[in-house]
Amino acid sequence: MKRRRVLQASSVLLAAPLAGCSGELQTFTSWKAGQQAVLELLFTEKVVQGSPWNLSQVLQHLAQSVEFSMQGFPALKGAWFRSSIGSAAFAVFNARGAMSHSLDEPIPGAPALDASQTLKTSVQRLLDAMEAFASFQGTLRPHFAYGELTKPQYERAHLMHLANHWTQFQSKTATA
Repeated sequence: MKRRRVLQASSVLLAAPLAGCSGELQTFTSWKAGQQAVLELLFTEKVVQGSPWNLSQVLQHLAQSVEFSMQGFPALKGAWFRSSIGSAAFAVFNARGAMSHSLDEPIPGAPALDASQTLKTSVQRLLDAMEAFASFQGTLRPHFAYGELTKPQYERAHLMHLANHWTQFQSKTATA
């Protein structure tokens, strides 16, 4: 009975931050749309607002997420968390079609993001990871927080992750 209350409370708490989202929500309706948006970063100067990470680091973070879904995440939350709170979080995000998470929190155990890496290199890494994911036929690894996801669920999670970070991007001319 206590476990059920914890799960219900967790679902409410997880949904609450999403209800207060402000600003225009970027969505990517397909994997190709996500890839196109990443490629366009080479031609439209953007800056990252409200984050200690620069644009290159955000793209490295996104690439790590896609890569780890195929290779395995370096550190997982406990099995109980993944099968309860993490699974509930993904269900809420999936139902809403939008994710909300700390935009400057690295993936647990992931290598540090290189602030000096060129934008072109980071764009290419993310595009390569997305292409590898699209053609991946192997067994996907559990998400560090959400647990086991099917390929369509992972694709949706990656697109929502991409869209969530896209909320930080602003045109350089808009900030000048």
